[in-house]
Amino acid sequence: MVNIIISVKELKKTYGTFEAVKGISFDVYEGEIFGLLGPNGAGKSTTLEIIETLRSKTGGTVLVDGFNLDTAPNSIKKIIGVQLQTSGYYPGLNLTELIQLFSGLYNQPVNAKELLQLVNLEDKAKSKFKELSGGQKQRFSIATTLINQPRIIFLDEPTTGLDPQARRNLWDLVRDIRAKGTTVIITTHYMDEAEQLCDRIAIMDEGKIIALASPDKMIDDLVATGFERPKQVKAANLEDVFIHLTGKDIREA
Repeated sequence: MVNIIISVKELKKTYGTFEAVKGISFDVYEGEIFGLLGPNGAGKSTTLEIIETLRSKTGGTVLVDGFNLDTAPNSIKKIIGVQLQTSGYYPGLNLTELIQLFSGLYNQPVNAKELLQLVNLEDKAKSKFKELSGGQKQRFSIATTLINQPRIIFLDEPTTGLDPQARRNLWDLVRDIRAKGTTVIITTHYMDEAEQLCDRIAIMDEGKIIALASPDKMIDDLVATGFERPKQVKAANLEDVFIHLTGKDIREA
């Protein structure tokens, strides 16, 4: 039996005469990695910000773990984790101090050492956020989404700008988080990332959902139309070569 943890029905968002989100409906299942994809301006960020209680909606219904966005936004905030961008961190605090700060804001006791170990940053406990490499910053950013022990986390393009090793290690981290029972909502512009990570994906364009299925189902449906790649697909790609030659282990700057 599949449990629905997020239910979106006829969601709309308008700015004057402009319709950013045009009555979309979809469900997210508990314990899955769900991808929301689309070109810039498709409406995916607006959709997620509404679910995260960060932006008001014009119409429709949103339920998160049974809580109605209209009547219980504070209850929703308590069970979700949202990935922060760089501007969200005080520059004078080290990683341990930042975790302690967020722990106090959430009124949620947390073991900073254990949390840093989870994201392989225990040796950076006394470092400032600005001193971290790109991959380290992203791993710490994800760690902060876990402080309040959320049932759902939202990750916005978490691997943008990372090298192949850091990107694949972040994939492993996302899978580990899901394995512990947390539902993950992710946006990305990397289609290979969505294919590797997501159980299901919704593709948005011009404010509408134009496809929703598993990556395999979408690919099979495309092939069934007679589509063929102009170039033969090889058993590996250049990124696989790079990882094989240089190693998959996390490298710190």
